[in-house]
Amino acid sequence: MKVLIGLTGNIATGKSEVGRMLAELGARVIDADAVAHQVMRRGGPAYDAVLAAFGPDILRSDGEIDRVRLGAIVFADKEALRRLEAIVHPQVIAHVDALIREASEPVVVVEAIKLIEAGMHRNCHALWVVTCPREQQIARLIRTRGLTEAEAILRVDAQSPQAEKIALADVVIDNSHTLAETRRQVETEWKKLPSTPEAPA
Repeated sequence: MKVLIGLTGNIATGKSEVGRMLAELGARVIDADAVAHQVMRRGGPAYDAVLAAFGPDILRSDGEIDRVRLGAIVFADKEALRRLEAIVHPQVIAHVDALIREASEPVVVVEAIKLIEAGMHRNCHALWVVTCPREQQIARLIRTRGLTEAEAILRVDAQSPQAEKIALADVVIDNSHTLAETRRQVETEWKKLPSTPEAPA
């Protein structure tokens, strides 16, 4: 039987880093956020509906959806964000389900920033939530994505509070210190999973 882990965390908390650590330990990691980008590409199953909902101004010159422009719209308008998610989430869930069925690894991790909001966590054996302080999220966004402080704050505050995710979590990974400390937490929890190999020394 596959062990299915849902991995989530708010923007810039470091869930992708934890996902990479789990992949190194032998898990199949499915990046649902990358799948969301795929389904919105030109010719993808969500492309036409997103274009119809938000208009041609979101397109780049090559006809692809400009995620920066779209992000500027939905992060400033919660109703617009809900409209986008209503279009994209069902397509993402269908694609992720297919990838889970195809996976041969004993542990499959579904990594998604909107895992809980999309209801995908309900099918997981365990929900892992990655956290760090709000100030750290903002600083990371400014440093790694070149956002202004105002843009970073807008993205952080557009998401549901971390406390709501933590309240549902089976495992909480605190990613506010060193990567070595984060890895120690991940390896400790990995060893608790059924039928998983020991973490390498």
